[in-house]
Amino acid sequence: METLLGTDLNYAAALLRAGELVAIPTETVYGLAGNGLREESLRRIFEAKGRPLSNPLILHFASAAHLAGYVRPEAVPAAAHTLLAAFSPGPLTLLLPRELAVVPDMVTAGLPDVAVRIPAHPLLRELLVRLDFPVAAPSANPFGYISPTLPEHVLRQLGGRIPYILDGGPCQAGIESTVVGFGPAGEPVVYRPGAISLEMLQAVVPETRLRTAAEKAQRAASPGLLPFHYSPHTPLQLFGPGLVEVPAFDPTVTGALTLRDPVPGLPLNQQVVLSPGRGDLAEAAHGLYAALHRLDGLGLRQLLAERLPQTGLGVALNERLEKAAAR
Repeated sequence: METLLGTDLNYAAALLRAGELVAIPTETVYGLAGNGLREESLRRIFEAKGRPLSNPLILHFASAAHLAGYVRPEAVPAAAHTLLAAFSPGPLTLLLPRELAVVPDMVTAGLPDVAVRIPAHPLLRELLVRLDFPVAAPSANPFGYISPTLPEHVLRQLGGRIPYILDGGPCQAGIESTVVGFGPAGEPVVYRPGAISLEMLQAVVPETRLRTAAEKAQRAASPGLLPFHYSPHTPLQLFGPGLVEVPAFDPTVTGALTLRDPVPGLPLNQQVVLSPGRGDLAEAAHGLYAALHRLDGLGLRQLLAERLPQTGLGVALNERLEKAAAR
C-alpha cells in the first residue's frame, strides 16, 4: 500500500467513512484515526500499531455538544463540565460513563468509562465537523515506540500500512493529552499526566488530585497506563536532574538528551538540548519526541536522558522518559 501525505480534508473524510485509517494531526501528537463506532476500523487500528486490545482508545469529537449520545449525561460529574469549559478544545481527555449501546467495547476494552477529547488543531477540527461519527485515534506509531510529532515520523513508522497522512505540520504541545477520571466524590483524578499540568487543573478545580497507589494497582482504566511506552530502539538510561552524576559513557557510541546544558565531553552532534540556557518546560515538551526520534536514528549504542524538574509539565515529561527507559 502506498501512503500519501497531504492536506485534502475531503479525501481524509472519505477514507474514514469507508472504514480506512488516516493519520491525523493534533496539538499533542499525530494520531492514527479510524471510525470510532465501526469494529472493522477499530480492529485495523490495533493491528496497524500492534497495540493490545486491552489498552483503551480515545474518541475525538468536534465539540462538547457532540458528546451527547455517547456518554450518560446524568452520570457526568459537575467537575467534568467545569474542566471541559476551561480546557476544551485542547489537550484534555476525560473518562466519562459511556452509553453502552453506542460506544463499542473495543474502544473501552470493555470498561464502563470512555475516554473522550475535543482536540484544538484547526485542521482536525474541520475534519471532525465533516464526519457524523467520532474518530478513535491513539498515537500514530508502532505500539511502544516514540510518539510522532511530525508527519515524517508517521511516514517512517507506518508508511505502507495506512493510505493517508493528513499533514498539519509540527504538533505544538508535543506530548499527549492529560487524562482525567473522577473519584468517588466526583473529584477529578489525573490518570495520565500530560500537556495540561496538575497545577493548571487545580487552579480550576482545587480538589483535583493524582491517582493513589491503590488506584494505580487496579486494571488499566485509560490509555497510556502501561509500564513502558514512548521507547527508542536504542537503550535509554536516565540521570539527574542536572548534570551531576552523569553515568560513565563512551563518547563514540553515546547520545544525550538534556534540558538546558549539553553533557561535557560528548560530541554536540550526538546531543539534543531541549531548551538551551532557559530550561523552559513547554519548549522541552514541544521538542521531546522529535529529539528522541533524532537521537534514535544516529545508530548509537546508548542514550542518556536528564530527568527534569518534578513540577508543572516536568511531571508529564519525566513520566514519558521513565517509561521510555523501562525496557
